[in-house]
Amino acid sequence: MILTGRTGLVALLCVVPIAFSPRPALAFAVLLAVLAIAVAVDVALAGSPRALTLTRSGQTSARLGQPVVAQLSVDSGGRRRFRGAIRDAWAPSARAEPRTHPVNLAAGQRVALETQLQPVRRGDQVSALVTARSVGPLGLAGRQGSHRVPWQIRILPPFLSRKHLPARLARLRELDGMTPVLIRGQGTEFDSLREYVVGDDVRSIDWRATARRADVVVRTWRPERDRRVVIVLDTGRTSAGRVGVDPIGARSPGAEPAGWPRLDWSMDAALLLAALAARAGDHVDFLAHDRVTRAGVFNASRTGLLAKLVEAMAPLEPALIESDPRALVTAIQRRARRRALVVLLTDLNASAIDEGLITVLPQLTAKHRVLLAAVGDPRVDTLAAGRADAVAVYDAAAAERARNERREVASRLRRCGVDVVDAPPEEIAPALADHYLAMKATGRL
Repeated sequence: MILTGRTGLVALLCVVPIAFSPRPALAFAVLLAVLAIAVAVDVALAGSPRALTLTRSGQTSARLGQPVVAQLSVDSGGRRRFRGAIRDAWAPSARAEPRTHPVNLAAGQRVALETQLQPVRRGDQVSALVTARSVGPLGLAGRQGSHRVPWQIRILPPFLSRKHLPARLARLRELDGMTPVLIRGQGTEFDSLREYVVGDDVRSIDWRATARRADVVVRTWRPERDRRVVIVLDTGRTSAGRVGVDPIGARSPGAEPAGWPRLDWSMDAALLLAALAARAGDHVDFLAHDRVTRAGVFNASRTGLLAKLVEAMAPLEPALIESDPRALVTAIQRRARRRALVVLLTDLNASAIDEGLITVLPQLTAKHRVLLAAVGDPRVDTLAAGRADAVAVYDAAAAERARNERREVASRLRRCGVDVVDAPPEEIAPALADHYLAMKATGRL
């Protein structure tokens, strides 16, 4: 049973006759009895929440930043009219609107309620209880009951770096020779022979083919194809740090701009690289790992790669534990038995790399080409430029020391044969894609 605000108002009004009555105690007892009877009658005449039949429908997945509509069908199976409200509860990060739906259903009637979600977090949004509150015809009291109507909506990574894909695909077409640009790199694959034209590199002349023909013939080259690219996402503690500005939360009304986790920026860069590599004719595998493998996509078709990647990335969350580099290398070697380009998305954290990763890197570089991509924190550069007061100077000294340590770690990794891409959050995805294209153009995959 529930009481409404009208009951409190009626009880307050009853104070007036009690105050002017010659026998206040008797007046109080009579009025209390009348009010109790009215409340009991109202509860008895209210529709039963248990008689409602609730079913769900609607979308089961959406990209982060896109609105999602959750539909709830309500069937009134009772004998009385259901007047009241229904609350479809979701997690606070789903930002559900409206929170309650006013309902007035006759017996046997059906209504469809729509709740719009504007999620600000990636992952699985699971519905909570649906609470139905029925009020009697007098509006004094009613009944309340809860129903468990399970529904799950998977919020996928937004792939914000998709805007950089057309420019990189144009560059890829240049490398493939589909546009009139002369590119020849050492180690690239032989494509075909054609007649010499003014401007061709004389080093590309095929003298044997020229001797068999009356014209000078040159060799044409194309970037390497059918290579294997293994994208490895570090989901350990260093991936939990928030850097940059959250491009999704900043758009939401009333939300203060906050950083995105390094894990999400790395996911965005991985999606752009995977899309580019698939269009370039390479085979892409994906692995998310800290101490154990959290997710993986292997042997996916080029057309279905992105869909499988976003589905695998959606439920990933940073694990607040130190990653195990030995287990990571073992997982990579188990999946990549032939030579591959291993792209490791992690942080240039001096302690984590010195104590673990750099000791096992020779096992990877001996067989594979290794590329490490790290998301930098732009706040460090801002602090390093501060000179306003003594506190700012100390902050600048600490930031400069952090930058020097980061450069030193990157330098040691390069000496170990590892390519390093270190860029701010908004630039990590295009920087990684450009480095991949440069490696492909020079035949270093």
